[in-house]
Amino acid sequence: MIRKLGALALVGLMAGTAVSAEPVEITNDSFKCLADMQKVRHFFVDNLLGDLEATLAVANNKKGGVYPPGSVVQLVPTEVMVKREEGWSPRTKDWEFFELDVSAEGSEIKVRGTDQAVNKFGGNCLECHERARPQWDMICEQGHGCLPIPITRKQIAQIQAADPRCEPADAKTED
Repeated sequence: MIRKLGALALVGLMAGTAVSAEPVEITNDSFKCLADMQKVRHFFVDNLLGDLEATLAVANNKKGGVYPPGSVVQLVPTEVMVKREEGWSPRTKDWEFFELDVSAEGSEIKVRGTDQAVNKFGGNCLECHERARPQWDMICEQGHGCLPIPITRKQIAQIQAADPRCEPADAKTED
């Protein structure tokens, strides 16, 4: 197994890409206030393995790219995609989908998975994201091939601004 991982890493380096065998551990504490993440256009990104620079490089690349393991992509507080280690789920291009309950106390994972993850509105996450053209690594934006979502950018911004995890610490305490 170690020899196989070493060979994969060597092939990845020769191809000019990093291959991470480090598992992406995900708990309720992995998810935070949107304002504490990096905003890219109208969505937010982070990296659970500390490689935010590589995540931002793909998110900002006008030609697309493959997100590195640990990448977190979030449009609204309650729905998240996390890029897992290479080979974790070929069908989802190694993305895991999450539906969260969020409050001033933090995040709680309600749904997680690959092709079976369904959001609270009954939408299957993969069915929407797999429509993105290959160069976009399952990230849906206008012009990426995904179906439009039934809310406006203004409504999205209002939902983002209302993330309850972003309340000031003193506003979280009860009288």
